[in-house]
Amino acid sequence: MSTENEGAAVPPEAGSRPAPPAPHPDPAPAVPPAPDFKPAVGTAPAAPQAPIGPPGEPAAGSGLPEPAAPTPAPAGPPPATPPTPGADPARSGAWWSEADGRPQDASPTEAHEDSPGAPGAPGGPWGAGAPLPPSDPPARKRSGGLVAALLAAVLVAGGIGGGIGYWAADREAGGDSTTISALGNPKAESRAPGSVSDIAGKALPSVVTIEAQGSNGEGGTGTGFVYDKQGHILTNNHVVASAADNGKLTATFSNGKRYTAEVVGRAQGYDVAVIKLKNASDAKLTPLPLGDSDKVSVGDATVAIGAPFGLSGTVTTGIVSAKNRPVASSDGGGGNASYMSALQTDASINPGNSGGPLLNADGGVIGINSAIQSAGNGGGLGGETQQSGSIGLGFAIPINQAKNVAQQLIKTGEPVYPVIEATVNMKDTGNGATIAGNGAGGTPAVVPGGPADKAGLKSGDVIVKLNDTVIDSGPTLISEIWTHKPGDKVTITYKRDGKQSTTQVTLGQRKGDS
Repeated sequence: MSTENEGAAVPPEAGSRPAPPAPHPDPAPAVPPAPDFKPAVGTAPAAPQAPIGPPGEPAAGSGLPEPAAPTPAPAGPPPATPPTPGADPARSGAWWSEADGRPQDASPTEAHEDSPGAPGAPGGPWGAGAPLPPSDPPARKRSGGLVAALLAAVLVAGGIGGGIGYWAADREAGGDSTTISALGNPKAESRAPGSVSDIAGKALPSVVTIEAQGSNGEGGTGTGFVYDKQGHILTNNHVVASAADNGKLTATFSNGKRYTAEVVGRAQGYDVAVIKLKNASDAKLTPLPLGDSDKVSVGDATVAIGAPFGLSGTVTTGIVSAKNRPVASSDGGGGNASYMSALQTDASINPGNSGGPLLNADGGVIGINSAIQSAGNGGGLGGETQQSGSIGLGFAIPINQAKNVAQQLIKTGEPVYPVIEATVNMKDTGNGATIAGNGAGGTPAVVPGGPADKAGLKSGDVIVKLNDTVIDSGPTLISEIWTHKPGDKVTITYKRDGKQSTTQVTLGQRKGDS
């Protein structure tokens, strides 16, 4: 955006008052493009520098006290009525946000909107009543930078006028004392317990920005948070996957301290990983308190912290907009997908937020930010060449599930998955999860002697409910099963030849990703 002064200033006639400037329409706000369904990790592009317009010059003698003698009527049109107190001289708008669970990209889109004040108003409530420099009527076209420059001129003129006015009044009164009034409200510096600023202030020192680089030089930026005092950091698998084999990992705290790290364990199916800081004896490790994701209700307040597009320590807010949202994601690299029964939030989540905490109003972690829904035709979680931004549909892995996975990874280094040992169709949606005719490589779809076989399930059966949760697809069935533990008993409702039946299944287990 360029900053140009259009029209030259004309000196005022003697004894005349400066004429107020005409209002200038601002450009219509840009509309951000609709993004794709993408993961919340990626390297941020460089932030654009905002243009700075040249400051205006106050009219000669502006702010001086009026002479005792009456002055001639002002030349030109009469001055406009001052704006209503509290009127907003400039409004800013539009913003942009993540999805499958692996490194992804998106381009930030920003729209800005300036709203002109009342005609002739000297910059709204700031500097109200201070005269503006006289000028010829400016051209209709104005840039945002120029508007800012004019506002700065009004502020300067108002300051000079006020200072001289006080000096003159003091001289006339013959006072010898000086009165100093404090500016600002001291209470504004206090932060109420439970406020967003209070939550952010306590959590930020425990949130780290993770940079992962593979042996081939590829990588990205994500987020993590302190899990325990031993230096374990909880994050997403897709944040650290590129550095898992002979790559490089670093974690940077909000105070600028930077440490190398290593992968302790990762679960691709859950999209959860644990890394540990190296040589961090001087690190101040304060684990974030964990909330109870099972007790979350739709409408609860949320606070998300992360490094969207590489902007570390970014805090956004929203609510829990849905629970138990089945989400299947992948990094677009041909690897296995991740499945979660996610917490949905409208807090702004973007590439780089992946692995960061989703907090409740008490400052407890209720989820790990992992994915976003994107508009468009991207399909799945693309790589880092086409990053997308938030449209208000973010998804987080419930912390109760992530905690169980993290403890298993710290203990053994590999994940454990609950299973029914039956292959289901992953493409059909809407009518349930259909048990396939055959498994991988021509093996039976229902493993002989496995949990599903023992419960009487067969190929062709359509599973429509697990406990009280409606199952509409294969990914939904898997994400719901994975909220449980091996050995749990679940009730499965299924249809066979048009007849609906129920059966109990004791979940088995599978170790490791395969």
